[in-house]
Amino acid sequence: MKAKITVSRDDVISKIDDRIYGSFIEHLGRAVYGGIYQPEHETADDMGFRKDVLALVKKLGVPIVRYPGGNFVSGYNWEDGTGDRSKRPKKLDLAWQTIETNQVGIDEFQEWAKRAGTEVMMAVNLGTRGADEARQLVEYCNLATDTYYADMRRRNGFDKPFGIKLWCLGNEMDGTWQICHLTAQEYARKACEAAKVMKWTDPNIELVACGSSNKNMPTFGEWERTVLRECYDHIDYISLHNYYGNPDNDTPSYLAQAVNMDSFIKTVAAICDEVKAEKHSEKTVNLSFDEWNVWFHSSEQDKHVPRWSYAPRLLEDIYNFEDALLVGTLLITLINNSDRVKIACLAQLVNVIAPIMTENEGCWLQTIFYPFMHASLYGRGTALRPETVCECCDAGKLKDVPYITAAAVENADGGITVFAVNRSLDDDCELEIALPDGYELSEQFELYSDDLKAVNSLDAPDNVTPAKVMPNGERVISRHSWNVLRFKKV
Repeated sequence: MKAKITVSRDDVISKIDDRIYGSFIEHLGRAVYGGIYQPEHETADDMGFRKDVLALVKKLGVPIVRYPGGNFVSGYNWEDGTGDRSKRPKKLDLAWQTIETNQVGIDEFQEWAKRAGTEVMMAVNLGTRGADEARQLVEYCNLATDTYYADMRRRNGFDKPFGIKLWCLGNEMDGTWQICHLTAQEYARKACEAAKVMKWTDPNIELVACGSSNKNMPTFGEWERTVLRECYDHIDYISLHNYYGNPDNDTPSYLAQAVNMDSFIKTVAAICDEVKAEKHSEKTVNLSFDEWNVWFHSSEQDKHVPRWSYAPRLLEDIYNFEDALLVGTLLITLINNSDRVKIACLAQLVNVIAPIMTENEGCWLQTIFYPFMHASLYGRGTALRPETVCECCDAGKLKDVPYITAAAVENADGGITVFAVNRSLDDDCELEIALPDGYELSEQFELYSDDLKAVNSLDAPDNVTPAKVMPNGERVISRHSWNVLRFKKV
């Protein structure tokens, strides 16, 4: 098979917002307790955070981490996670049917974020709570005033405000599984009023309204229109969530699912612009794809987790090599839509549908860690629109899916990085990359395995890892592979 990717520095998609390489930590399973926080662990620091986990999070370079949920946030009282730990209440978490100890809350998590070199993307509870509690939390986190909630933060040992810029107005409120699920109109009014008082408290924050929980929701489209018509002047982004899986073991259809992500993004962007036109507004509402990943491996085992336990093993998907390929194509799709997608969060970060796994004996990296790391490290700068000519195939209901999908980024140093996935299960690809004059290949990485179902584990952590490819004049990318090609100016 042969393919050609042509990249022009004049064909710009957008400056990439680094926040598209964000992630997510929810009070769910072992994400917090036994994940980022384990005070009895041999690597624990002075606040109980695992330093081995911190090192791996830094390696990913995530610029933001969404917190504390997720479904969890719709029943969460933020005050429970502040102040003296010995006095914090244990509460039932109805979202995940577990017990929450509140030993980690915003006080601790903002400090973890500092140590991880990232920033907090904070979600407020618009399920059991509303505008009043939301604006109180903004005051607690962001204000230096001599007022009740800012003083409360100081009494808890934090003199300087946390300065959290990015806030989510609830979580998946269209879902019937959500605590205090709302109709579109009910949510739109509640979110609008919360947004107003939150921005009146701190005009410098940015707000993300809830879009649809996935593109198959019966209210998809109309939900977005209703929310945007009510909230447009008070929000900055609307969210998208979607998870992908291969329960039918149909690998060609699975590896084509980024086509559906692309369609989802373009549909929501078009609705945003439709409402913009209706309102004769000069403001553009952009997109926050703040939950995306592969999620299906753990669905059966999660049915057998006992209720009301502490930090049980929930949503601990073990990812294989083909999952990493799909994640690569999804990252490429986000880059190629960076004109509208300004924020994205791989859900999640540690133990729960995550690239990083922990046990008492140590940590290990799942297959999906590597394409995400490559994109985060080398995908910053300006997205260029690649023209890809290659063979196509039909994949289930999807027709004419290109075997080669690619993104191109002009980095700050003037170099150009090309990301490419070969979806073909059978054929290597002789790849021609046409760049402007004055570039040469400086380094190349490949993630490949003969076995599409290969996984990493604590005992075999390097079963699937990227290899550095030595340039030899031929540019052939392997069948079913993730590839990073970095070019420098000469």
